[in-house]
Amino acid sequence: MTKIIEKIKEGVKELGRAAEEIAEEVEKTIGSEEIVEDLAEEVEKITDSKEETIEKAAEEESLKTEKAPEKSIEEKKKEILKKARKLSEKIDAPKTEDLKEQVKIKKRTDMLIPLEEYVKSGIYLGTRVVTPSMKPFVYRRRADGLAIFNTDLIDEKIKEGIEYLSKFNAEDIILVCKRQAGERTAEMFSKLTGIRVFTKKYPAGILTNTNLPDFFENELTIITDHWLDKNALNDTLKVHKKVLMICDTNNFAKGAHQVIIGNNKSPKSLGVIFYLLASGFCKAKKIKADIPDLEWWTGEK
Repeated sequence: MTKIIEKIKEGVKELGRAAEEIAEEVEKTIGSEEIVEDLAEEVEKITDSKEETIEKAAEEESLKTEKAPEKSIEEKKKEILKKARKLSEKIDAPKTEDLKEQVKIKKRTDMLIPLEEYVKSGIYLGTRVVTPSMKPFVYRRRADGLAIFNTDLIDEKIKEGIEYLSKFNAEDIILVCKRQAGERTAEMFSKLTGIRVFTKKYPAGILTNTNLPDFFENELTIITDHWLDKNALNDTLKVHKKVLMICDTNNFAKGAHQVIIGNNKSPKSLGVIFYLLASGFCKAKKIKADIPDLEWWTGEK
């Protein structure tokens, strides 16, 4: 920085010397000492001003390269909390508000199970990712970034799911649940309703390849999570059959004819969903089944 300023000063001095030489030539030409002195003063002002401007510019340029001081842990915490609050405000919820108003017309006493049971199961807990399909059903975000489903809407979508499921016969439906968290309750759902279930592994082509010995035709496929059960979803869509899909906030509803919303990664949450579907289906089809209490499905017993 000092070297730069020194070079600038030397350049200015040379300019000053050149100005003096010009002044001498002017004096010879004009012959007036007073005019020469005035010219010399003006030249000096200009050179002083240039020197000050260049010095300031050089200093600013040098300071720009300096790094900002390291932020303290407290400052970083404040920034993170600020970002979290902004995230919670990012949910575009005009559609959600409309849906909420529609649902509020009905009393909460009409819920399939008490609100407390929904809360206990964690069915309302989504993920940090929210797809456009699920945005209308999200109520808010928590400080840690997790999206929260509206429990009123969860109840409404399960009711719609039961009604849709009940339009089909048990022998025409399959349930696919590769997620280990839902395996136990999915097997119980199958036992009570007579609906065929595939856990652990779905045999590829069972719905599409007529040459397979275990090929069969169905009318409806229940998909627990389209990310894990994508083969069953693709096969169902290939043969133009219906899909009932359980969707978390990170699921796309593309291909689904009916959607049930809720946490599809938790054993308790999936237990609640399969319990309500089994109860509703058996009631609609007048199937006499010894359905375990909700506590069994959520692992409380």
